[in-house]
Amino acid sequence: MRKIFFSLLTVFLLPAVSADDFEDFEQAAAVVAANYNCPGQIVISGTTQGIATACEKLKAAGAKRALPLKVGGAFHSPLMEPARKELADAIMNTHFSQPSCPVYQNVNAQPVSDPEEIKKNLVAQLTASVRWTQSVKNMVADGATDFTECGPGAVLQGLIKKIDGTVNAHGIA
Repeated sequence: MRKIFFSLLTVFLLPAVSADDFEDFEQAAAVVAANYNCPGQIVISGTTQGIATACEKLKAAGAKRALPLKVGGAFHSPLMEPARKELADAIMNTHFSQPSCPVYQNVNAQPVSDPEEIKKNLVAQLTASVRWTQSVKNMVADGATDFTECGPGAVLQGLIKKIDGTVNAHGIA
């Protein structure tokens, strides 16, 4: 078995380097966008070397900042594919009840009510980008005006406010 070293990197982009332009960097550095956090901030995932190459290229292209993250996996990327079967078996063998309201899943940023579709999307999220920006925008478009972050910290509250400053975002620990 070949050992692969991986990493994540948070990139703060300037207007000159948009998330839409990121595909050029993905191909050049063998990395993928793992999280679309908010306008101007994405997280990339890939091999350690791919992340280092992307960091150099993004900074040269005008990225404001690039911060390596201490993580245990190349989450939300194809490098997680070896874990898919075990995750899929666990999720598919777990009973999911019909939700009382639609669940916005970050794999496609859409509301879902069917338990089987929710399961499939959870498995897909392992190797797909987190579309947080689009998820929040879609929730706002569908009428959401108040967001509650559960748990310590306020990271999601800050991202939500950057995505849409007209909504209320608060937390409970």
